Amino acid sequence: MTTANINGMQIEFETFGNPSSPTLLLITGLGCQMIHWQKELCEKIAEKGLHVIRYDNRDSGFSTKITGITMSEAMEKAGRLFMGMGVEVPYSIENMAEDAVGLLDFLKIEKAHICGMSMGGFIAQTVAINYTDRLLSLISIYSSPGNRREFMPSQEVMEFMMNPAPAERSAYIEHSIKYLTLISGKKIPLDEEYLRNLACEAYDRSFYPDGVIRQYLAILSQKDRGSSLGKVNVPALVIHGDEDPMIPMAAGKATAEALPDSKLKIIKGMGHDMPQLNRYWSEIVDAMAEHAMKLS
Repeated sequence: MTTANINGMQIEFETFGNPSSPTLLLITGLGCQMIHWQKELCEKIAEKGLHVIRYDNRDSGFSTKITGITMSEAMEKAGRLFMGMGVEVPYSIENMAEDAVGLLDFLKIEKAHICGMSMGGFIAQTVAINYTDRLLSLISIYSSPGNRREFMPSQEVMEFMMNPAPAERSAYIEHSIKYLTLISGKKIPLDEEYLRNLACEAYDRSFYPDGVIRQYLAILSQKDRGSSLGKVNVPALVIHGDEDPMIPMAAGKATAEALPDSKLKIIKGMGHDMPQLNRYWSEIVDAMAEHAMKLS
């Protein structure tokens, strides 16, 4: 792994495959780290002929942690945003999109396929809107065009998210497994050993709940991108599970409908599953690679 100095911050990243191959930049979701893009999955994509980059968003993993706002202040701001009130947030989805483009600049990559999952999809879509000339294509996975009041999580997921993750390691791991189980699809049996190992690695690498709430503020204050996506003139692949309790399938359909040159792929039985080759994502990797390679 390597660190890039971008926008006055340090962004931790890792690459796979041949740097001279077409680049696929992977952007992760809320509270996730680059490791949530499974290493074996990244290697599999690279084997298909792409130069793959995964990285830690600001406020997560080994990237710079933002200071100047306490957890209690952030929680108060979140409450005000929920009530539709305007507040100042530490940073925006647009700022996080600037980080993604800054990483491409650091690596001297002129154009790339930009792929984001969940919050990463918000970021990837924003890159597509604000930096269209930097894209070979857009891949948006279980994301939405930004109207959070229209595309709400299920009641069960919302209630679980209201409970902060415990700080003690073993309690956090059990909490994480329950959460990942709740949001995952039920068609394919869960790999609890994988989920446990992922939770352990994430905790030991960087347990940082303050960053999660600040990223959540960026989500709560994001713009509705629907009309702006209609002006994005690059090919797009939109992927969504039909059992997603976090961001409903209607959000994926709305994203695809907003983009003028898009293909929608629905994965039967998938929820908001973490990238893992032996559950749903083998099919997704094939679709992503096929989409990217034919446009490179």
